[in-house]
Amino acid sequence: MTPRRIGVIGLGAISRYYLAAIDRLPGWTLAAVCDPREAALTPHRGHVPCHTGHQALLAEPGLDAVVVAVPNHAHAAICRDALRAGLPVCVEKPLALHAGEGRELTALARAHATPLFTAFHRRYNDEVRRLQRDVAAARAPIASLKVRYLERIEEHIGGDTWYLDPERCGGGCVADNGPNAFDLVRQFLGDVEVSEASITRDAQGTDRQAVIGLRAADGRTATVELDWSYPGEAKDIEVRLRDGTVRHADMLARHPGFKASLWHEYTGILDDFAAARPPGADDTDDGLAALELVAASYRTEHVVTTDRGDQ
Repeated sequence: MTPRRIGVIGLGAISRYYLAAIDRLPGWTLAAVCDPREAALTPHRGHVPCHTGHQALLAEPGLDAVVVAVPNHAHAAICRDALRAGLPVCVEKPLALHAGEGRELTALARAHATPLFTAFHRRYNDEVRRLQRDVAAARAPIASLKVRYLERIEEHIGGDTWYLDPERCGGGCVADNGPNAFDLVRQFLGDVEVSEASITRDAQGTDRQAVIGLRAADGRTATVELDWSYPGEAKDIEVRLRDGTVRHADMLARHPGFKASLWHEYTGILDDFAAARPPGADDTDDGLAALELVAASYRTEHVVTTDRGDQ
């Protein structure tokens, strides 16, 4: 697949990184945008077709692919419509709100022979890729790893308050940041299962912190630490090798500005999306795999409830 004309559905906080990558990368052209809010469409009027409903965007002539960057609860319905229209889909993580929806979408993509690509931006982080090279070059295999994904969510969402609504987000930090962290674990260990999960929620029912234990079939382990009440931001990976050495990647290193690392990561997303193929019958769908780990975390969880939303 070599898409050229792409539509962006959803113009919230994350869309700026897609729009910048589309503008930066040769061969991509922004063909249309969609958002129900007129204020979000205003900067694009006079430049590209603007729509308040996704069905109108999907009907645009000559469209080659779409980005779906809407609130989590709307991912499944819009991806479903795009796949039925035969349009390759790049969807923000999580693939869907529930694992059952993710399985349905994966089956639909296979049936329509259409790419369905979940955007895990951290796998394109330059420090993550350096760590992968270092670990591959080391003589000792991995014993365990830890992924930390810590931030104060209110500082990151702008006007996208749906993140704090468990019904629209899917839960909280486990549903939204969990897929990125789980995908990073899978980049190093391959398939894993949830062994334990501790989740702290606020009075509104939103996940604010979580510690998830994971295990690969060969016994290697991983820990994912998530926090939406952290004072500041820390996103890193620690890999322990069987010879006792420790390797580390700080995903924010060399990108000191607020969310500065996302600019190069979203370029990586669109580069990879350009080469995406329809899922085969035996393929492991990365978006679905991460979603299944989210579901397993909620099934396994030990819950702590706090009255304070910001800890």
